[in-house]
Formats: sequence, structure tokens, C-alpha cells
Amino acid sequence: ALPISKLRKAVTIWTRSRSSNSSMFVPRAGLPAPQLHGCTLLLPAVSVGNVGQLAVDLIISTLNMEKVGYIYTDCLVPMVGSDPYAETLTSSELSINAEVYLLPTRKLAVLQIRAPVIKNKSKSFRQSLISWIKRTEFTQVIVLSSSHAYHRDDHQLLGTPFRYLLTPVMQNSLGEIISGLNWKEMEKVAAFPGINETEKRIAIPGGGITKTLYSDSCSEAIPMAVVLKFCSEGDNIPDAFALVNYLNEWLQLVEHTNADSTGTSTKWKIPSSWRLLFGSGLPPALF
Repeated sequence: ALPISKLRKAVTIWTRSRSSNSSMFVPRAGLPAPQLHGCTLLLPAVSVGNVGQLAVDLIISTLNMEKVGYIYTDCLVPMVGSDPYAETLTSSELSINAEVYLLPTRKLAVLQIRAPVIKNKSKSFRQSLISWIKRTEFTQVIVLSSSHAYHRDDHQLLGTPFRYLLTPVMQNSLGEIISGLNWKEMEKVAAFPGINETEKRIAIPGGGITKTLYSDSCSEAIPMAVVLKFCSEGDNIPDAFALVNYLNEWLQLVEHTNADSTGTSTKWKIPSSWRLLFGSGLPPALF
């Protein structure tokens, strides 16, 4: 349980966000407003196995990114907890459901989302997010996501488990670079399998708001790329390492190294919070 002092601090944060609700982004208290204009924005979708969120955790931890603010919204499930990247057990830092981190030297901003979207508020959240993206003028947006492996069709069962999507604006500016990586674009599948095989559509089952956010970004001319991995629920740490290594082929966030048999790389720094990702160990009294 969190100490009373931490809970009071969380209430203070929430109260301040209530008074600043004219903007989705609220700068961190005591710091000057961060320069997000012209940055690349990286964010996860809350999707199967939480793979995108785990991959973002690795990026924030490895690059030692600074927390510069948080997102005020009533569309995410409220939460508060200890600092997931704390180096010591005595850290008094708190974390909430949506926080923004920045690495100025790389012009990289990261929005870490730690809670699911509240039912029936998905559209409102997407609209607010796109409005903030346009107002801030990010150069490009990258969404890390995942999709149910068991929903793949016959063609998707072959080859790499990774897929990407580019909005038309992103395709114009980045299409040749992505093509040079030999990545595989997300296929369209039958809208009504077994009934009508000619009508095709993009489907990302288990991807949360990935598809709708991508569709909205196409309509709003947002330069967005979606990078996802087919996976199943379980121990998704290897999936997170695989996804972030795949992204690293493009962004070159860390020096490329050969991954071990689990798909992990020593170049990525595992956050301290992952020590209890599956809870504490079994009580000795059971044996």
C-alpha cells in the first residue's frame, strides 16, 4: 500500500490537472515547459500481452528519458503507483496512467500509457490525442502495438510475426526508407470470412485502439506509423524485446547487437519494476 504522503501527492497532481484541463498535456511542476515541437512521438497501444507498453518501458529505461509531464484525461482508468524506473527503494516519485518523457538530444518524446481506455470513451480519447498531436506539431508518430496470433489468416502465418502500417502522409515521406528495411505491411483480410472473400479490410484483433487511431490519423493527415507483433497472452517479455529490436532497425535508438535465443539484447536496460512483473515468489511455507 502507498503511504499517506504519496496518496496526498497524487491528489495534488490530480487537482492541478483539473485546473489545467484546457490542455491535454500538463507540464511537470517546477520545470519549464518542454520543447516537444518537432519531436518524434512514440506511444503504445494497450493491446494483447501489453507488448507495446513493455517495449516503451525498455526504451524509457535504456535511454534514461526525463519525465516532463503527464496527460490529463478522464478517458483512461485512473491509477497511481511508485516510479517504475526507480533505481532505489527509497524513491518518492509517483507514476500515473499517462506520462510524457523526453530525450532532447534525439528529439524523441514518449507517451507511456499504463491503463486501458474506459469503455465508451475510446473516441473521445482518440480525438483528444490527435488534437494534442496536431497542436504540438510532432514530426511523426509511432504506435507500438500487438495483435492476437490466433487470428492470423493463412498468409499471415508465414514469415515474420511483425507488421507495419503507414498513413498516406507518412507513406509519402518515409515509404522508401521502410521499403529498404524489407518490412512487411499489414495485410487486408476478408471482411466476412466464408461469406464474402472479395471485400477486404485492415483488422487488428486484440490491438485496442490501434486500428481506429490509425484510421483517424489517415483522415486527419497525421504522419503515423504502426509497428506491431502477433503474439499470445503469457510471458510477453520476449515479445517486447523482439518488438523493440525490430523498431531499432529503423530508429537506431541503441547500438545493434545480436540477440540471444530469447530475443533479448544486453543493450536494453530492464526497468526495476519488472522484477515483480509476475508478483513475488512462492511462499516457502507452501513446501
